[in-house]
Amino acid sequence: MMQASMINAPRAATSSAFSVESRNGRPDFELAAALQKVPPQQQAKAQKTATDFEAMFLNSMFSQMTSGLKGEGPFGDTPGTGVWRSMLTEQYSKNFAKAGGVGVATEVYRTLIMQQAKTVRTA
Repeated sequence: MMQASMINAPRAATSSAFSVESRNGRPDFELAAALQKVPPQQQAKAQKTATDFEAMFLNSMFSQMTSGLKGEGPFGDTPGTGVWRSMLTEQYSKNFAKAGGVGVATEVYRTLIMQQAKTVRTA
């Protein structure tokens, strides 16, 4: 029992998808150094931008997955289904991205932070 709680403890501590320790399961020292140079409000903006980008990507993917569905039910072929389906896939994509997504947001966030850290002027 003690081993199981020890294994789960680090996961609970890093609830954010944007973790310094999330690069291939190893600490990302480059990102940690870059985060020291980027103000917290810019980090929050980069997180939102990365999550929104992943949601847009997932929305496109989900739309393609459901574009050829025909039949009865919520994915039927009625005049209002197209509008309903687009709203459904939009909500699916937002929820998937907020829950951690498929990894696109993490890489976008890392790239944004690395770029911002390079442009920060040191006084």
